[in-house]
Amino acid sequence: MSFPLLTATAVLPAVGAIATAAVPAARRTAAKWLALVVSLATLALAIAVLVRFDPDGDRYQLTESHAWIKDFGVRYELGVDGIAVALIALTAVLIPFIILAGWHDADPLETGSKRWRPTQGFFALILAVEAMVILSFEATDVFLFYIFFEAMLIPMYFLIGGFGDRAHAHGEDAASTQRSYAAVKFLLYNLVGGLIMLAAVIGLYVVAGNFSLQQIAEARADGSLDMATSTERWLFLGFFFAFAVKAPLWPLHTWLPNAMQESTAPVAVLITAVVDKVGTFAMLRFCLQLFPEASTWATPVILVLALISIIYGALLAVGQRDIKRLIAYASISHFGFIIMGIFAMTSQGQSGATLYMVNHGISTAALMLVAGFLISRRGSRLIADYGGVQKVAPVLAGTFLIGGLATLSLPGLAPFVSEFLVLVGTFTRYPVIGVIATFGIVLAALYTLVLYQRTMTGPVKPEVAAMPDLRVRELAVVAPLVVLLIFLGVYPKPVTDIVNPAVQQTMSDVHKKDPQPEVEAAK
Repeated sequence: MSFPLLTATAVLPAVGAIATAAVPAARRTAAKWLALVVSLATLALAIAVLVRFDPDGDRYQLTESHAWIKDFGVRYELGVDGIAVALIALTAVLIPFIILAGWHDADPLETGSKRWRPTQGFFALILAVEAMVILSFEATDVFLFYIFFEAMLIPMYFLIGGFGDRAHAHGEDAASTQRSYAAVKFLLYNLVGGLIMLAAVIGLYVVAGNFSLQQIAEARADGSLDMATSTERWLFLGFFFAFAVKAPLWPLHTWLPNAMQESTAPVAVLITAVVDKVGTFAMLRFCLQLFPEASTWATPVILVLALISIIYGALLAVGQRDIKRLIAYASISHFGFIIMGIFAMTSQGQSGATLYMVNHGISTAALMLVAGFLISRRGSRLIADYGGVQKVAPVLAGTFLIGGLATLSLPGLAPFVSEFLVLVGTFTRYPVIGVIATFGIVLAALYTLVLYQRTMTGPVKPEVAAMPDLRVRELAVVAPLVVLLIFLGVYPKPVTDIVNPAVQQTMSDVHKKDPQPEVEAAK
C-alpha cells in the first residue's frame, strides 16, 4: 500500500492545529514557532505532491479510496488533477507567509483591555483552515467535499470575529461590534449557500445513487446516467449558488468587504487568496464536470454577472477611503475575471482563469500584507491619513507599489498573463463581453495609482514622519512574494504545463472546442 500523500498533506496541518492550541498559555512564542514549522512541513508535502504529479498521466492521480458511510454510499475518496495541484501549492506557499505576517497580531492587548487574544488559538485556527481547504481541493467524493466546504466556515468565523484589526477610529467597543457584524454576515451568507448546495447534493445522490465524482462523470459521459434536463439545471443552480457566494460573485459579494475590512491583514489574505479560491475551483471541478448541459445553458447569464462584478468592483474600489475595502472591491473585480474565464468555455479562458487563481492569490497577498504593515504603523486604515510615506519608508513604499502594479496587471508581473488569457479566451467566443471587460483594466490602473499617490507621495504628514521601514521579518514575508510575481510574470510555463491538460479534459466534459479563427481566403 503506497503512502497516502494527499491525506498526509491535509492531516498534518490539522494535527498541527490541535498541537498549537494545546501549547500552554505562557508559551505563546513556542506556539508561533510550532505553527510555522507545521506550515513549512505541509509545504514540503505539497511540493512532494507537485513532484509526483504527472500532467500527462491520468486525470486524477495519487488517488485514495476507502469506505466511510456504506449505507449512504459515502466514501473517503481523494485525487488531484492539475488544477487542484496548482491550488494546493498556492495554499501551502501562502500559509507560512500568513503566519509570519501575523506574528504579533494575536499578542495580548494592552493592560486594561476588555479582550484577551489567545495567541495559540489564532495560529491553530489558521492551520485548521489550511487543512480544510486542502481537503476541499483533494476530495473527489461530493459529500466529502461538502463537509469540508462548510466546515472551514467555523474557524474563519472565529478568525474574523475574534481577531480583528486594531486600527479602528471609534474605539474598542465599536471595533468589537463591527467585527461581530462582519463575522456573522460572512457566516450567514455562506451557510445559506451551503444549505442550498446540501439540497442539491442530496438530489444528486437520488439521481445518481452515489457521491463519487468520477463514477457520476463517467456515467454521464457514456450515457448510462441519463439526467433529465430540468433536473440537471436545478442541481447545477444549487451547486453554483454556493460557489458564487464563496467566490464571491455579484450580487452575492457584500460579505467580503466587511470581512476583509474588520480582519487582520493576514486573515484578509486567508479569506480572499485561499478560502475564496475553493468557490472558483469548485465551479471547474463540479459544475462543469457534473452538469455540462446546464453549465452551457447558464453561461450567458453567468458571463453577464461576471462582467458586472468586474466593472462594479472596480468602480467601487475607485471611490473607497479605506485601504482594506479598496483591496476587497478590487478582489471582487478580479474574481469576475476568473469566473468569466471559466464560463467562456475556451481553453485559453479556463487556463487563464486557473492561472489567475494562483496569480491573484500571490498578488493580493503581497499588496494586503504590505498594507497591513503600513496600517499597523499608523494605526489607521483611512487613505487620507497617509502621505509622503515613500520618503520615510522607501522599501515599504516600493513593495507596496509592486503589489499595486501586479493588481492592475502590469506586463511583466504574474497577473498580466492570466488576465490576458482570460480576455483572449472570452473575446474569441463572446467579443462584446470581452471588449467591455477590458474597461476593468483601466479602472484598476485608476484605483491602484490613486491609492499609491495619496498614501506614498506628496508632503510627509507629521503622523508618518517617524514611520519605520520594513523590518527583517516583514521583508521575509514580502520579498519571496515579489520574486514569485516577477518570475511567473516572465515565465508562467511551470504552472500552465500543469493546468492545461486538466483544462482540456474539462473542455471535453462540456463538449466544447475552441472557436476557429476566421481567415479570409487569399485573393
